[in-house]
Amino acid sequence: MVSTLDQIFVLLKHWIVSFLPAVLQPVTGVVISVVAIVCVFPALFAISVLLERKGLGRMQNRIGPNRVGPLGILQPVADGIKSLTKEDIVPTNADAVVHFMAPVFLVVVVFMGYAVLPMGRNMTLVKMDAALLFYFAMGASTELAVFMAGWSSRNKYSLLGAMRAVAQMISYEVPLLLSSVSVVMITGSLSLDKIVEAQNQYTWGLPHWYIFTPWGCAAFLMFAIAATAETNRSPFDLPEGESELVAGYFTEYSGFKFAEFFLGEYVGMLSISGLGTTLFLGGWSAPLEVLGFVPSWIWFFSKVMLSICVMIWMRGTLPRLRQDQLMNFAWKFVLPFTLLILVDVVVWRFMGEGWLRWIVCSAIMVIAYVAMGRVGMGKKIGPRSYRYAE
Repeated sequence: MVSTLDQIFVLLKHWIVSFLPAVLQPVTGVVISVVAIVCVFPALFAISVLLERKGLGRMQNRIGPNRVGPLGILQPVADGIKSLTKEDIVPTNADAVVHFMAPVFLVVVVFMGYAVLPMGRNMTLVKMDAALLFYFAMGASTELAVFMAGWSSRNKYSLLGAMRAVAQMISYEVPLLLSSVSVVMITGSLSLDKIVEAQNQYTWGLPHWYIFTPWGCAAFLMFAIAATAETNRSPFDLPEGESELVAGYFTEYSGFKFAEFFLGEYVGMLSISGLGTTLFLGGWSAPLEVLGFVPSWIWFFSKVMLSICVMIWMRGTLPRLRQDQLMNFAWKFVLPFTLLILVDVVVWRFMGEGWLRWIVCSAIMVIAYVAMGRVGMGKKIGPRSYRYAE
């Protein structure tokens, strides 16, 4: 019974495919999996938006959406219908083809990343030996879509927003990659399925998740910071700074095209949360051995939604950084610290079992954090001075 619940979607797909000729079964299986991904994650996008609006309202002593449906739960449906019916306005001087392709390209490459994410036991669409490499190749393509949107709009605010976004995404993509390399070094594989299997072990009922090691905890924090910046979430949402750039790189977008950017941002959040879950939180494995009877896909999606809740919490708590603070933090703290994590991984690997490596590796991380915080980010800010025009 437990095994059937765990594999219910896999068994359902095989049952549907069994009615077709053998020649069509592989292709049909892939199509069913793609349709499932395209349906499930936009549904989670709608839930995330509603959760964010209600959650932020609660944090700010507001009610949030409460007009459409019971307790406002149908607000995402109303927003979707509104986006479909709004007029699509394209600036006269815009490059119409590129202007149209930018949001489409963004959504497509974001969904491509889901092809290699293990969402449960035997629930990976495409099993690759270089799955992590494929994921980051697709993720890097979003920068091109963002620049296409800003450049094709022929608007200075859009172009400035696009340049900000590209600079930010490149700056934080480097530590995002390096923090993932630490997991590859320990596992010895770029396959996301093998990374999950390596963490799906227990000692005294406790999991062997990488986040529970000194290097893994530090790498996860750097990964989370870089992932937040990659998805343009607060406090790193400078490309969409409405007080400075109207709406950033999608200023000249309206209607369904704007909704595609909105969809791409949130589906990207879900995707990067799924990758973080896979690399550091054991993927679909249970947090305790005694909870192994719970279907693996429930654990995966629970961890992903927990990550989304943390991002929402951060948006309601932290103020937006300045552009210089954002770039200094990336190049003077996050990148050097991530490089040192790789050294810590080597020390952890070759010191062997025992408490000594826990003490040594933890000490390296703590000393590095304090030293880099004081040297790299220790710039003194003097008293504020006021100057008046004469």
